[in-house]
Amino acid sequence: MSSFRRDFLKLAGAGFVATAAAATPGARAQTGYSLSSDPNSVFDVKAYGARGDGVTIDTPAINKAIAAANTRGGGTVRFPPGIYACYSIHLKSKVVLYLEPGATILAASVPAEGARGGAYDAAESNQPWENFQDYGHNHWHNSLIWGEDLHDFAILGTGLIWGRGLSRGASQLPLAETPGMGNKTIGLKNCHNVILRDFSVLEGGHFAILATGVDNLTIDNLLIDTNRDGIDIDCCRNVRISNCSVNSPFDDAICPKSSFALGYARTTENVTIINCYLTGAYEVGTMLDGTWKRWPSDKAEQAKVLPYFPEEFNGSIKLGTESNGGFKNIAISNCAFDGSKGFALESSDGAIVEDITLTGITMRDCTNTPLFLRLGSRMRGPKGAKVGTMKRVIMSDIVCSNSVSRLGGGGIIAGIPGYPIEDIKIHDAYFEHSGSGTKEMAALNPPEAAEDKDYPDPDMFGDIPASGFFLRHVNNIEFTNVEIAFRQPDARPVFWMDRVEGADFFHVKTPKALSAPVFALHDVQDFRVVASRNVRDVYLDKVVQQQL
Repeated sequence: MSSFRRDFLKLAGAGFVATAAAATPGARAQTGYSLSSDPNSVFDVKAYGARGDGVTIDTPAINKAIAAANTRGGGTVRFPPGIYACYSIHLKSKVVLYLEPGATILAASVPAEGARGGAYDAAESNQPWENFQDYGHNHWHNSLIWGEDLHDFAILGTGLIWGRGLSRGASQLPLAETPGMGNKTIGLKNCHNVILRDFSVLEGGHFAILATGVDNLTIDNLLIDTNRDGIDIDCCRNVRISNCSVNSPFDDAICPKSSFALGYARTTENVTIINCYLTGAYEVGTMLDGTWKRWPSDKAEQAKVLPYFPEEFNGSIKLGTESNGGFKNIAISNCAFDGSKGFALESSDGAIVEDITLTGITMRDCTNTPLFLRLGSRMRGPKGAKVGTMKRVIMSDIVCSNSVSRLGGGGIIAGIPGYPIEDIKIHDAYFEHSGSGTKEMAALNPPEAAEDKDYPDPDMFGDIPASGFFLRHVNNIEFTNVEIAFRQPDARPVFWMDRVEGADFFHVKTPKALSAPVFALHDVQDFRVVASRNVRDVYLDKVVQQQL
């Protein structure tokens, strides 16, 4: 782990907390928020007994200040510079938590810092729905900061929230289920009119932010440098995520979901994600302290850093895997992926997915396939639910360089028999990967049986027989102004297509020295290619099997 984590308390005691909280390449935008001049509306946590010394448990004092603000009809709870060791902080309606520069909320260990005992709030029961999503999605109260059935509140300021004492969740079970253990930095359920802005999160536990059933949610200008998920928005409506930087090597950076955790299938919809930086390439803490230390590539060095070392780092934007309700009216734009997995859009548990755009995206050093669209039938939910749908998805203005090649350098778009993905457009895009795919890989035909119940991830297919795109069970797909490139020769066809109806390719560029077919067609109907390199213009009404 980075020197930032080891030395943080020592540096904070010397008065340097603000450096870690504010560190980022370039200046951070400021919201202009200032404390009210009315002394009756500002509640300083130190006036309620908080010490801010990093050892004393300050939760009772902080919760007392929050309750006082709420009782008076609302106000700002001020955290002046200091380190506030805490267990569960209880948010209230019409109350703003304001973290001044140099203020740190520290998730205390269990047992507590020093000799005083203590614990986080218990993980409340979510029966009978708990089997339909992962453990972390079923509980909110076992968080460092949580709120339920609240409205009109915010967490603001350029201070830091450090989840040092939190569990990372499933990878630490049964620790995550230990009574008194917390596993989320911020947990919100059934709330509306919420703003999270300007602060930083270090080591956020299973989730830095888990918002379930939260409407009118703004998440802006956060720095999240964490050891599992960054931002999860589940069953939420009218959400704006903007200007955030997330380093989450071990799980997703930004992850809209639509689980059954509320006891019914609620759609996540009307969401924009814009101007965000997503990565998994850096050791946890080194984005915040500005050292930007990449994970070592040498196996011996990896073992010194982590007792386990994943084959690929994450840090992606993914819609799923929990997907009972659906994803509708989602726009993702102007985001940079760096040393992370690519973009994933999934319906595995009955979700209706429609009207999605992905535009203005850059990806470099992608650790698996850049685009992954999956309509499956895991169906983790109440019995009798129907397989979902996926339609009307447009992805454009995408540049991807140096992605891994074995999972396809462009993408995987795959439905299942009887349930095709529909109405897909990919245009103005460049995909470059490392190449070196073999003839043995080109001969593969990933079996349908392996696709049906597995966890939805590109690796479920194994090595891909395409150097560009793997397309299976897709209706009405169009590629326009798309280029596929690779650094080393690749023996696989660029587009591998199986049970596809209605496929148009306009001005598709492939390498001049291509040594494999551009297209491998299996049971394809209504297929057209125009003005594309390495293949003549052609229209085919129906093809059982053919290479072009």
